[in-house]
Amino acid sequence: MYERILVPTDGSASADAAMTEAVTIATEHGAAVHVLHVVNTRYYDTSIESAVEPLREDGQRYLDRLVEVAEGVDVPTETAIEVGRPGREILEYVGEHDIDLVVMGTRGRGGLRRRLLGSVAEHVVTHAGVPVYVVPAAD
Repeated sequence: MYERILVPTDGSASADAAMTEAVTIATEHGAAVHVLHVVNTRYYDTSIESAVEPLREDGQRYLDRLVEVAEGVDVPTETAIEVGRPGREILEYVGEHDIDLVVMGTRGRGGLRRRLLGSVAEHVVTHAGVPVYVVPAAD
């Protein structure tokens, strides 16, 4: 049923929980997991490459940590770092990589605790042309 599952990450506990769920689903379906980090141009000035590099390094650490979850169960993974608006970049990645399912956290680092969904999750749920499985953080 699923061949390619996308897990967007911002390094939050919700993203960690989403990766655990995605690996379980991938194992059941023999799917690959794509892990994506987006350097958010809404919060950072990305016009200067020297300012972007530390943000990419942070993103790479998030990706590496999540890929470790999949290594123990032999789930194939792909990683990517993009620069832009996270909701838009996630949807673009879905289309470009023929993603079947997005598994993401309810709230990321910028989310208000009282909100049911963070703005990125809400954008993806509203606009994605594929199923989106939203996973709460294990608080």
